[in-house]
Amino acid sequence: MGVTNGKYDVDFTEEVNLSHFKLLRVVGRGAFGKVRIVERKDNKKLFALKYISKEECIKMEALRNIFRERSMLEELDHPLVCNLRFAFQDDEYMYMVMDLMMGGDLRFHLNRKTFTEDAIRFWIAELACAIRYLHSKGVVHRDIKPDNVLLDEQGHSHITDFNIATHIKPDKPLTSHSGTCAYMAPEMFRNNGYGVTVDWWSLGVMLYECIYGRRPFECDNQEELKKMILKAPIKYPDMEPPVSPACVSAIQGFLERDISRRLGCGPNGFALIQKHPFFRNIDWPALETKRVNPVFKPSSDRINFDATYDLEELLLEEQPLEARVRRRKAKKRKDGEGSENYQLIEEKFKAFDYTIFEKYEGWVNPVTKCVADPPGWVKPAAVEVANRIERESQDGIRSNSGDLSNLTGISLDNRIKT
Repeated sequence: MGVTNGKYDVDFTEEVNLSHFKLLRVVGRGAFGKVRIVERKDNKKLFALKYISKEECIKMEALRNIFRERSMLEELDHPLVCNLRFAFQDDEYMYMVMDLMMGGDLRFHLNRKTFTEDAIRFWIAELACAIRYLHSKGVVHRDIKPDNVLLDEQGHSHITDFNIATHIKPDKPLTSHSGTCAYMAPEMFRNNGYGVTVDWWSLGVMLYECIYGRRPFECDNQEELKKMILKAPIKYPDMEPPVSPACVSAIQGFLERDISRRLGCGPNGFALIQKHPFFRNIDWPALETKRVNPVFKPSSDRINFDATYDLEELLLEEQPLEARVRRRKAKKRKDGEGSENYQLIEEKFKAFDYTIFEKYEGWVNPVTKCVADPPGWVKPAAVEVANRIERESQDGIRSNSGDLSNLTGISLDNRIKT
């Protein structure tokens, strides 16, 4: 069934592609492309479209990171993570369509005003929930910082940008110096390997920055900055109003160089965060499911993004983004080299469509029965809830099918046929 779109009729029965979306304003820029708001033409839902130049990605030898990010995002599904909804490609770009967060990134807001401890505590607690979830999936983010925290229109915080995130195995420590230096943990520079502990340190740096308006270690020389992170004492300047002792204690806990004593680390690490005086009065189950009202709500009267990104697209872009008919063969480089890397992208950057879960014929009834093991593109959270509902139904417990739609954003009403 087609929907008229200027030059083309949009066929929503075909594999997801750029013609399915109306392109709106540009709200961000990365090393290989940009981020812009898009609207799905069939249901008018808004998303964030991250588009990555194949040519630039190949030049910078970054394909491995992009493939890893794409694959990792398919596995994740959490209320406080910017989840992947669609992925596809054309001849020029790889596309990832994510949850849209209209509140802007935390850096945008920190650069414009000072926030109360209550507002900051709320963000840090939500991010702690998201970090715990990532670690439970064997994922270490490695780049927790205000730039990679997005607020929705209500003010809830979400982790984004998994470009340097990676899977980790308990018996195989990581060794690469990956991240933004000012937020990197000291164990990353000791050359003994590291694990998920680095994310809790980064969260501590971010907490310090939110409270004091600067990072605990700042230096233009990167080698000197590394030395400061390893050994320099942390200063806690006087503020007006004064920073509460509980808040200072939480910062000190996250910025503990000994990982055996660092807040958040170890098998009971998250429980220690929950019991800490700074976080003690939080309703954690309600917080993680966004049932606690944020202290700070972004303005709905203005755009919470840098307007220069949109202006650059209008004035400087030689070939503005638009849907194009794909070539039959993988593109060749202008310098005459072969198309091996482009072919690799065709094979590795798989299409993804979160709505296909409701169309998958292998699921006779997602609430009670699956005739086969679910494929890789079925969101893990949806599978877990469906399995739990099935177990409860077998035990004679009445279940609420809304649990599944709440986690996946997919309604079961039009999908279940008995």
